Amino acid sequence: MASLTSDPRFTAMTLVVIDFEGLTPAGRPAVPIEVAALALRSREGRLVEAGRFEALMRPPADVPVTARDVQLKGITQRMLDSAAPAAEVMARLDARLTAPPYRLVAHHASTEARIIARQATHCPVLAATPLLDTLRLAKAVVPGLRSYGLDSLLGHYGIPTPAGRHRAMPDVEATAEVLTRLLGEGDAADRWSRLIDLDMAGGLQPVRPPADPGAEQVSLF
Repeated sequence: MASLTSDPRFTAMTLVVIDFEGLTPAGRPAVPIEVAALALRSREGRLVEAGRFEALMRPPADVPVTARDVQLKGITQRMLDSAAPAAEVMARLDARLTAPPYRLVAHHASTEARIIARQATHCPVLAATPLLDTLRLAKAVVPGLRSYGLDSLLGHYGIPTPAGRHRAMPDVEATAEVLTRLLGEGDAADRWSRLIDLDMAGGLQPVRPPADPGAEQVSLF
């Protein structure tokens, strides 16, 4: 990443890789039940961890965990019953973001952007932060793959599937590994050399919060 790490805007940036696990009640937006974030900073030509955060979130009483949810994610209703609600967890995460500038990074980042927008009252810094989508970056630097899902990219780069796949922190760590490979490969191919190039190839603007976020929070949480 020699070119990227020579860009002052890139080296000043903290990349926050983020992932949510959620429930999908019929006719309602996804309800987050777990979040993880991994902060990465450029140091001596490579990305190094600068901090991490993970927490479960208690869903509303009328949004139960299904047997399929347990099978896929390994998160049970009992685990969530003792967790804090999403509003509290998101506020705690937001309070960690005290040294801008930031970019949020996620795989298929529009999903994370929509969840964050619905929590904007509690996480205003997150809700105003632009995103980088590793799926879009992969399409720019590795054209022609049959699939750009996270598992496919892990296979493409020979990265072992993490234990606990489909939990938030293992998925964040996997996305961070893919991000590192993509940044290095794109840099070597002169696909990007500055932060603005990454924004153009894989950037997303934050999703605008709902028209009445307070009313939605009451109904959801």
